[in-house]
Amino acid sequence: MSVGALTRSTWRRVVVLLPTKADLAAMRRQPRRDLIAGLTVAVVALPLALGFGVSSGLGAAAGLATAIVAGILAALFGGSNLQVSGPTGAMTVVLVPIVASYGPGGVLTVGVLAGLILLALALLRAGRYVRYVPAPVVEGFTVGIAAVIFLQQVPAALGVPNPDGEKVTVVAWRALVEFVGHPNWPALILALGVAAVMLSGARWRPTVPFSLIAVAAATVVGHLLSLDVTRIGALPATLPAPSLGFLDLAAVPTLFTSALAVAALAALESLLSATVADGMTVNQRHDPDRELFGQGVANVVTPLFGGVPATAAIARTAVNVRSGAQSRLAALTHAVALAVIILVAAPLVAHIPLAALAGVLLATAVRMVEVGSLAALARSTRSDALVMALTAIATVALDLIAAVGIGIVLAAALAIRKIAGAARLEEVPLDITDHHAEEAALLREHIVAYRFDGPLFFAAAHRFLLELSEAADVRVMILRMSRVSTIDGTGALVLRDAIERLEHRGVTVYVSGVSAGHEKTLEAVGVLDRLRLAGRVLPGTPEAIAAARAHLHRTGVLATASGNASTGPGDHDGDAGPPLADVAPSPSVR
Repeated sequence: MSVGALTRSTWRRVVVLLPTKADLAAMRRQPRRDLIAGLTVAVVALPLALGFGVSSGLGAAAGLATAIVAGILAALFGGSNLQVSGPTGAMTVVLVPIVASYGPGGVLTVGVLAGLILLALALLRAGRYVRYVPAPVVEGFTVGIAAVIFLQQVPAALGVPNPDGEKVTVVAWRALVEFVGHPNWPALILALGVAAVMLSGARWRPTVPFSLIAVAAATVVGHLLSLDVTRIGALPATLPAPSLGFLDLAAVPTLFTSALAVAALAALESLLSATVADGMTVNQRHDPDRELFGQGVANVVTPLFGGVPATAAIARTAVNVRSGAQSRLAALTHAVALAVIILVAAPLVAHIPLAALAGVLLATAVRMVEVGSLAALARSTRSDALVMALTAIATVALDLIAAVGIGIVLAAALAIRKIAGAARLEEVPLDITDHHAEEAALLREHIVAYRFDGPLFFAAAHRFLLELSEAADVRVMILRMSRVSTIDGTGALVLRDAIERLEHRGVTVYVSGVSAGHEKTLEAVGVLDRLRLAGRVLPGTPEAIAAARAHLHRTGVLATASGNASTGPGDHDGDAGPPLADVAPSPSVR
């Protein structure tokens, strides 16, 4: 390929990743809802931005600069209409040792390098590969991050100077020993009080921004009682002028490994957050390559304003979705609102006790752990429980990137072992029966049946979800499960997600032929319970088709039984008859 052709190809890829007219049109549809959602997120994001900035080692001003600059750029250039980006706890975990080794300038340099790596990944169309990260790895990764964030806040919550050390467990222990020798009760009471208000308030009134209320109350109490606690200190009333003064080209080779870790974390967390946002809505679908491009732009530019490396924030994105956001205008509003707060209220923010921010992050760490999801995966299969536990332990004991790598390798090894154990060589007679007439009759009745052949596990589950949930012009769907050779926690979760999406579109789902060996995994994540109560789990395909037709008669879709076609003796799940529609190979939809 010539240089000119390569340049044109690269430029075409860049153009595809840039904002479109459709993005602007979406921002004009329901601006009021987006503005309200953005203001709501800003209230939640303010204490988190301050806390993560302090926790990273660069200070509260760096956290605010990140939330504003990265928030605007990632919203404009990213691949999701609903993402909210800024400083996050996971990124803070990676940045702390970089600050200790290379200082603030090293962190800013790493941010620029990580942004360039993300841009390269976007041009290489690498975004699609995050879907192959198994659910147990993600859950274990999240638990490990929550534990690290919690341990990082121990010194500030106890009101003691941050001890030396690279491992958070060692630092937290030294802080505890220091506290025992020289206790600082006001700081501990403020931290625990803020955390308690946030955790109890979230259960009582989830829509109320208790984090901001608790921090404000702690600030007022600390001021009125003249408590001896460390405070944030003076903040600039505006963003600093952009500068590359921190950049030391001689240090780039040394920092490149750290930049790879930051870029990998930014890509992983942002794409997982976008997937979560898609799952919370019906008509939203993110573009993974555009999301990498947006995060790349944000991370190249944000360090110029003194901000730390950024990524999409799952918690703030979830608040954005639940507040009714419909477009990128909500995330933009959140960032602009934070900029206004800096301009107007910087002197007030300076009085916030660091212990209060530690309380916010302690509560955030606790709320990151979804006990229901962990319990469901732990009950599904022993291999999923093992992967999840080892990933969490590695996250705390080693580092985030190593933990994800260990989790993926272990999950792949266990999946291959499971597939190898399920492989069988079986001779079956050829069947030339023509079932096109039967399938056509069922389609006229808006009934479609899919059969799965082979394993339903993490490597193919997401493709199955996308294809199955987009089935058109269907009133009833029958999922034939008798030929599923193995199913893991990710496959079960994706199947549940697909069923919920279909039902949200008004499609009634029946499941047939589930083997006894797979019921435990499916029941653990809640796939079968509700369907079984509704009488929609059947032993075979003929019973499922009869139930589907009866349902359509009851709802008035079928006025008569005309056009009924016999299911035929060879169509029962588990025998050699041809499917009404196949899911093959392992598993895809035709």
